Amino acid sequence: MSKLTDEQNRELQNLAELPDDEIDTKDIPEIQDFSSAIRGRFYRPIKKQVTLRIDADLIAWFKAQAGQYQTRINTALREYVEEHDRRGGKKKDLTP
Repeated sequence: MSKLTDEQNRELQNLAELPDDEIDTKDIPEIQDFSSAIRGRFYRPIKKQVTLRIDADLIAWFKAQAGQYQTRINTALREYVEEHDRRGGKKKDLTP
């Protein structure tokens, strides 16, 4: 990423100091209805490939369902962790 010039830095500083009521937003109407918004649409957690031994009947059950079985296993594990945290389980940083 290229560095900003002094002029660009000054312009950004001037914009940051501009009061909200002086910002012209006529060309960008405010969105009032978020009913069709999709939560987490652009959030993509980092995935890590692992080797994991899981009982064959569990794998067969997940594969028999519609969709991608690995994604559903990931979702089930995430729901388990979130429920455990809600019940007061030990919280650990899950970031890689």
